[in-house]
Amino acid sequence: MKQRRWWIGILIAFGVIVNYLDRSTMSIATKPIESGFHLSAGQMGIILSAFGWSYALLQIPVGALLDKVGVKWVIRLGMLLWSIACFITAAATGQGLLLLARVLLGFGEAPYFPAATKASAYWFPIAERARAVSLYDSESKLASAIGAPLLAWAVTEWSWRGGFIATGVLSVVYVIIFWAMYRNPSEDRRLSAEERAYIEAGGTQAEGEAVGGTWSNLLYLLRFKKVWGVFIGFAAYGYSWWLFLSWLPGYLEDQMHLSVLKTGWYAAVPWLVGFLAEMLVGGMLVDALIRRGRNPLRVRKTVLVIGLLLGLSVIGAAYVHSAGWAVFWISLALGSLVCTSSVAYSVPTFIAPRGTVGVLTGFLTFGNNAMGIVAPIVTGFIVQATGSFMDAFLCAAGVLVIGILSYAFLLTDLDPISPMQRTSAGSHSISRSNPL
Repeated sequence: MKQRRWWIGILIAFGVIVNYLDRSTMSIATKPIESGFHLSAGQMGIILSAFGWSYALLQIPVGALLDKVGVKWVIRLGMLLWSIACFITAAATGQGLLLLARVLLGFGEAPYFPAATKASAYWFPIAERARAVSLYDSESKLASAIGAPLLAWAVTEWSWRGGFIATGVLSVVYVIIFWAMYRNPSEDRRLSAEERAYIEAGGTQAEGEAVGGTWSNLLYLLRFKKVWGVFIGFAAYGYSWWLFLSWLPGYLEDQMHLSVLKTGWYAAVPWLVGFLAEMLVGGMLVDALIRRGRNPLRVRKTVLVIGLLLGLSVIGAAYVHSAGWAVFWISLALGSLVCTSSVAYSVPTFIAPRGTVGVLTGFLTFGNNAMGIVAPIVTGFIVQATGSFMDAFLCAAGVLVIGILSYAFLLTDLDPISPMQRTSAGSHSISRSNPL
């Protein structure tokens, strides 16, 4: 049997690397941009959060668009937008244009993760779903690991504008590759009949849209406490994730007094740990335990709860005064937290009724990425007010506690939610399986 599905998985994973290099350049260039435009930490926090304004708000509409239009065209158009945003950032002459470029980047990148989740539901059977999701989701950590030193070098050698030009060129190259290679299973001529049968027999999501409109389907899904369980837990994880993604280089430069180039190498370590942890634990270990007959819900909940619990080690970074110990505690926290990411991303592919994976994934990623607005701003103003990252890390730990409780008590099962039924009068009846 050929392995076309894994080539598609690699194609999507490479897109995540490009995606995260684009959004991470701003974090690496924080100090040069602050200096060049005479910005305070609070103002820089607003600019760092601007990406999240459009990125988060578009998640639900994008999910609905994916269910209606499909993966291929939504990603193609999104990639064109995010490429343009990189070049606009490089040409920015003031704070206003920086904000505009970050908002446009959020518009362009908003569809990618919901689309990747929907594509994995098309292309991979349930038994391979954890590995498939971790394959692309873990690349966000690898991108930060390899990107931190590479982008730091580019910013040092070519200026921060040169760093954005480089990521813009890379994005254009990926647009061309994706345009030529990606197809849904139903239209992919390179997919053999044998592999197609294997994928379908393993329990993939059917292509197509559910009955009812976007908002009626979303309101229907919100009646189930397991939806709220993963929403709150994933948002809690997102707060720490966005804090690290936005402010880790600034923390190492300001608090540990490292140069931009040294910061790039130190910042790479936690992301490399996160990449390996998610691939090995969130992907391979989860699938392996379930193949051996372990309870799927228990396996996934254990990873979710223990991952967030160990994420509380971010508290350690609040009390250290050396770069080495700071990287140790942040690596432990980030490595533990990211193990939960691919598990949470896979939940919609199990519980969503046919045709609503995009809507449900959009809702979850909205909660997660809303933290991309909150965390950079809150962190920036805490640092501005106190001159330290201590209280910012303690705040992140408090948010994680809420996520732990949500996963533990609200995520009660992973059974598929019954589809919303259309009544004879054209309205929609509500299933009562596992409601709130």
